[in-house]
Amino acid sequence: MHLPSITAIYLALLALLYTVLAVQVGRLRQRDRAAFGDNGSQQLRSAIRAHANFIEYVPIITLMVAMLEMSGLAPIWVHLLMGALLVSRLLHPLGMYAAPNTLQFRIGRVGGITITLVLLLACALTILLRALLAG
Repeated sequence: MHLPSITAIYLALLALLYTVLAVQVGRLRQRDRAAFGDNGSQQLRSAIRAHANFIEYVPIITLMVAMLEMSGLAPIWVHLLMGALLVSRLLHPLGMYAAPNTLQFRIGRVGGITITLVLLLACALTILLRALLAG
């Protein structure tokens, strides 16, 4: 077993993106004088959801990829999984700020969450399959 160094690099990049999302929420809260909630601001609501959506999916997927990396998954697969997670998490906030049913919305929000959900399932199924084959 080795340390998940590939996953760690992507996680650091994701942490930078998370920081940007958090700063955006803080900036909009100040602008709209909204200590709690969204104060009726659609832009703040979108920023809050982009920030929350990130933290709802990134930790579990990253943890699963780290476990796969530590169990010996080929480095190319770790790069593909974490690279796809990074792309999906870059796309999603772009779609959150777009008007519904626009191309930016479909590519960003729909594309981002679709990639995220595929990753969630792929990682879970890969872990289960590897566990069954090892046992």
